[in-house]
Amino acid sequence: MPTSACKTRHRMVPSGGLNLFVREAGERTQPAVLLLHGQPTSSHTFRNLMPLLAETAYLVAPDMPGFGFSDAPAMDRYEYSFENIANTFDVLIDVLGLERMFLYVHDYGAGVAYQLATRRPEQIGRAHV
Repeated sequence: MPTSACKTRHRMVPSGGLNLFVREAGERTQPAVLLLHGQPTSSHTFRNLMPLLAETAYLVAPDMPGFGFSDAPAMDRYEYSFENIANTFDVLIDVLGLERMFLYVHDYGAGVAYQLATRRPEQIGRAHV
């Protein structure tokens, strides 16, 4: 029987001067998985996956800046590069207290994930196949 932790929760999280929309599911005591969506989608992409994995993982699916319900500042106020989006997510990771995590990425999210993995290699889990 699924627990209430399997239900996806939504909230806005301040991160580097922006408000990011974040979907969460699972218990914080479980291994964390950061789900990074592709282009032109949002965290909505993961809406059906999250309840399925929530019994065994703590899932965090943010909308990237300019996508979904996250802030979309003008281009003269925010640089929409993989590096800068990763800067924003560095803050998000710290705000959420994610000490170790796995990355699950889809196309556009891969550029951000690469930046995060090279900055935080000790925090990113590795899958063994």
